[in-house]
Amino acid sequence: MENVVLTIHLILALLLIGVVLLQRNEGGALLSGGGAMTARGAANVLTKLTWIFAVAFFITSIALTVVASQKAKGGSVIDLLPGATAPAAPETPVPTAPTGDILPPASGDAPVAPTAPVPPSAPASTAPATDAPAAPATPAPASN
Repeated sequence: MENVVLTIHLILALLLIGVVLLQRNEGGALLSGGGAMTARGAANVLTKLTWIFAVAFFITSIALTVVASQKAKGGSVIDLLPGATAPAAPETPVPTAPTGDILPPASGDAPVAPTAPVPPSAPASTAPATDAPAAPATPAPASN
C-alpha cells in the first residue's frame, strides 16, 4: 500500500513540475479566473491541471504521513540492523535537591575569610647596604 501511494506521489510530482514549466509567465497564472475557453484557453487548461495535480500531491503527502505514523514503533533505525546492539547509556547520578536554607547568608552572617599566611621574613644580608649616590652638584655658571 505504501509503495503504491509513494509511486503515485512521485508521478504526481513529476507531472506537477512539467505542467508548471509549460505555463507562460503571465504573473498570477494560478490566481487567474475564467471558465470559458477563450484565446487563452490553453493557459486555463494548464492552470486547472496544475490545481488538480497540486491537490492530488497534497492528498498523497498526507496519506504517506498517516501510513508512516502507523508503522512507527518509536524505536531507532539502528535497532533494525541484524546483530547490532545500541550502546548502553552511561549511568549518571540523579542530582538531589538541596536541603535546609538555600538562600545566601546575610552580610552580617557571612564567615570571615581566612587571611593568607605571612611568609617568614627574608634573612638579613651580610653585604653592607649601599646608599644611593648623591645628586650631582649643579655646575657653576661659566664666566667670560
